[in-house]
Amino acid sequence: MKARIVYASMTGNDADMAEILEEDLQDYGFEVETSEASFTDASDYLENDLCIFITYTYGEGKMTDDVADFYDQLKDLDLSGKYFAVMGSGDKMYADHFCENVFDFEKMFKEIGAKEITKAVTIENAPGDAAIAKIDNAAEEMSEKLNG
Repeated sequence: MKARIVYASMTGNDADMAEILEEDLQDYGFEVETSEASFTDASDYLENDLCIFITYTYGEGKMTDDVADFYDQLKDLDLSGKYFAVMGSGDKMYADHFCENVFDFEKMFKEIGAKEITKAVTIENAPGDAAIAKIDNAAEEMSEKLNG
């Protein structure tokens, strides 16, 4: 199984999440390629079975340019027959907008035909032990569903 992890990270939190998930999926036998959103074309997802996007939500939910550009590319794709997962970090100080961009991407993946493989993983700020456990559990669920 081929998985593509694309992430956007301002503080390094989401890059850390991507690295944790990449290692987990490799341990489960996935062939994984990971890249930053600003250096990736959304069409790269077309060559993979599992499409993962990890993003932060800045302030009150407005997408930053790198995230918005990738989102715009994504909406032009047809990912029917593909699986997806979304993850990301946010700050609960912005209660109504906590991890809002994660859910924006979740909705978009569904609109373009991809099937959600695991519930969205959201964490506050940097991934501590509890967040790492959430990422590990999501990776295990992805493996069980795709690798039997």
